[in-house]
Amino acid sequence: MTAPASSSSSSSSSFLPGADGWVPAARRVPSPNFDARPDGMPVDLVVLHNISLPPGQFGSGDIEAFFQNRLDPDKHPFFATIHQIQVSAHFLVTRSGELVQFVPCTQRAWHAGQSEFFGRARCNDFSIGIEIEGTDDVPFTAAQYNTTAALVRALRAAYPVQAIAGHSDIAPGRKTDPGPHFDWNRFARLAGVAPNLLPYRPSHD
Repeated sequence: MTAPASSSSSSSSSFLPGADGWVPAARRVPSPNFDARPDGMPVDLVVLHNISLPPGQFGSGDIEAFFQNRLDPDKHPFFATIHQIQVSAHFLVTRSGELVQFVPCTQRAWHAGQSEFFGRARCNDFSIGIEIEGTDDVPFTAAQYNTTAALVRALRAAYPVQAIAGHSDIAPGRKTDPGPHFDWNRFARLAGVAPNLLPYRPSHD
C-alpha cells in the first residue's frame, strides 16, 4: 500500500504524472470508463469530490469495483440503483491516504457529469477528478489532506492548472461534495495554493 504523503514530501517526483499520464506513487486500478479528451484541450482544472460505498462506510473496496463496472448489485440495496452507471475519476485518496489511480491524466475520466465552470461546459474535457473517500458529514483525515495536497502540487507542476474546484462548484444544486467538512484553508496551505486558484472560499477564515 502506498504510504500517506507528508507535507514535507509533497513535491516528490513520485507524484508527477509520466508522459503516459500515470502517477508512480499511485496504485493502478485501471477503469474502462474513460475516453479521449478533445484535441488540443489543456488540463487546467482540478475537481475535488467525496465518495463512500456503501454510503457512509469506508474501506470496503467497493469504490474500485464501481469504477471498474464490477459492483455487485446484491451486496447492498444502494448498489442495485447504481451498478449499471459507468463513471470514474482519475484518482481516489483513501482514508489512510493511499493514492489509487483509475484513469491516466492524459485521458478524460467520467467524473463531473453535467457541469459548468465559469461558462465552460463539460468539465470532464479539461479537468482532473480526485475522489476523496468520505462523506459530507465526516471530517477528512490528516493523511488525506497530505496526499491530496502532494498530488495537486504535482499536477500543477505538470499541467497548466488554473483553478481547483469542488464538485459542488461545477454542479451547484446537483452536487454537494466535497462537502462542508473539507477544510479548504488547510488544503490550500499544504498544497501551496493561492486563494485565487480556489473558486470556493469558506466564510470562516
